[in-house]
Amino acid sequence: MAIGIFLTTLIGVMAVGLPIAFALLISGIALMLFLDVFDTQIIAQNLISGANNFSLMAVPFFILAGEFMNIGGISQRIINVASALVGHIRGGLGFVAIIASVLFAGLSGSAVADTAALGAILIPMMVKNGYHRNRSVGLIASGGILAAVIPPSIPMIIFGVISGVSITKLFLAGLFPGILIATSLAIAWWFVVRKENYNVIPRKSRKEVFKSIKESIWALFLPIIIICGLRFGIFTPTEASVVVAFYAFIVGFVIYKEIKLKDIYPALVATAKTTSVVMFLAAAAMVPAWLIAIANIPAILADFLGPFVEKPLILMLLITLFVILIGMAMDLTPIILILTPILMPLVELAGIDPIYFGVVFLLTAVIGLLTPPVGTLLNVASGVGKISIENLLKGIWPFILAELIVLILLILFPALVLTPLEWLTQ
Repeated sequence: MAIGIFLTTLIGVMAVGLPIAFALLISGIALMLFLDVFDTQIIAQNLISGANNFSLMAVPFFILAGEFMNIGGISQRIINVASALVGHIRGGLGFVAIIASVLFAGLSGSAVADTAALGAILIPMMVKNGYHRNRSVGLIASGGILAAVIPPSIPMIIFGVISGVSITKLFLAGLFPGILIATSLAIAWWFVVRKENYNVIPRKSRKEVFKSIKESIWALFLPIIIICGLRFGIFTPTEASVVVAFYAFIVGFVIYKEIKLKDIYPALVATAKTTSVVMFLAAAAMVPAWLIAIANIPAILADFLGPFVEKPLILMLLITLFVILIGMAMDLTPIILILTPILMPLVELAGIDPIYFGVVFLLTAVIGLLTPPVGTLLNVASGVGKISIENLLKGIWPFILAELIVLILLILFPALVLTPLEWLTQ
């Protein structure tokens, strides 16, 4: 009954158009009334507890780093070096988009920001060279999900805070799956363009390639700093966010000289606006999360899925299917905030590694950003690419299929996540 009250209230409030954060608060209050434990002090305490978390400090600094990268010329130089390396081959701009998506993911941690930045630069270039707009926009949108898997990932930070799992290990565990996704996108792109006769960018001379690499070397150092710093314990993920933001500012302001003093205030304002949304969501989610535990909903769910607890593979498949269905109607952050406290006790009971589960869970949830009707990345890519959602869906399906194949492989072979993680943490 408690599950029904929670879900009915949550879906009903969302259906009338209230923001997710308020829907979470109202569904929590509904659970309180049902359990006869209504107390405004409990609501206030959980709101404060949700926002008062050291790890969440990483969110505004990674967002600020993304702002500095865009206005400081780092983003453009990453695209330039990728174009110099592979732009001359058949369908080369698509491979440029994939390489740039990987590099962008290792810098900002935001799928929406990466998709918007890449799309604004690459989509006009691809269309100008004869690429199908539907496929081009679909590829850019599909590559955007890498930001949720490859560190530094803001969704991983939120999941780590809610679940209590090591954020550093989550970051390191996402590296190889991210590479697998990028590889699958490259294969899918090759398959759909192998018979097309697109215009290609003239091959760059060796001197021009080295020049592009030299100009972008400061940008390319950034993901290396993050990974090495986390791997060798030089800084925590939260400290890494400060390092990245400071580095991006210094490179853009001192070295590339593209950040002007007048650009700093708008970047800080944009960061504050985005951060406020994430923080309010995280705070509001703690109210129903606490009540979910009080109502013993995880135990109820465990009883329902009890026959599958002894069969981790089937349980993972069921959870994945459930999250994909939820992802069609809900955005990424609410999925993490709502489902993590419900599913984690069940996962631990089944003996599934929580780091492995976190990677698979986040990949499953982020694929939902590419599915209608909510599909945040669909809407962003549609706006940047200037096409309808219907046309975008015609071009994106091969890439979603490729990502689903990777997801299935990760479920069938957990070693694809755990073995590289073991190598990186030795």
